[in-house]
Amino acid sequence: MSSQTFQAGQTGLIVRVPEADPAVRGWRERLDPSAHDGVPAHVTVLFPFLDESRLDADVIAALAGIVAGHRAFDLRFRTCGRLPEVLYLAPEPAEPLRKLTESVAARWPEAPPYGGRFTEIIPHLTIAQGQDAATADAIEAGVLGRLPIASRITSVVLMAHDGTTWQERAVFPLGDGVPPGPAGAGEHS
Repeated sequence: MSSQTFQAGQTGLIVRVPEADPAVRGWRERLDPSAHDGVPAHVTVLFPFLDESRLDADVIAALAGIVAGHRAFDLRFRTCGRLPEVLYLAPEPAEPLRKLTESVAARWPEAPPYGGRFTEIIPHLTIAQGQDAATADAIEAGVLGRLPIASRITSVVLMAHDGTTWQERAVFPLGDGVPPGPAGAGEHS
């Protein structure tokens, strides 16, 4: 797929899951538009987020505080799941991801999860999109043999699309569950 799927200035928040790459990279590169445009294996925290033009120091500081108010956590991926036209790895537990999404969306209600298209937040690591059931079944059979996957989640990454690819804009460390004071503004790339 081409980068026409995404527009310049779009942003999103993700947690990277590099441990999943060996199991899903080949499928994602061919069948997930975000991978084609440079997004690593991940679970989305919030997409779409604010337009890049709105990412000022106050937004960055607020994001850093929200993320730092959540503890780092461990995920395991033991199974695949399906959404309409999406095959994904299912994170366990999903609740820390859901709470991150809810926290960010509560601060910026103008950026609802999935653009407001879906009411339920289903954390997932996309493997393939737009495949028929038989193709998804074949992909799933191949991926299941490479599970389980374990990952320690310690940060949230802000990504922005430049019109061609996704670029990392900032990394926000998860904390000990206590929001930091004003000094905790995250790392910037």
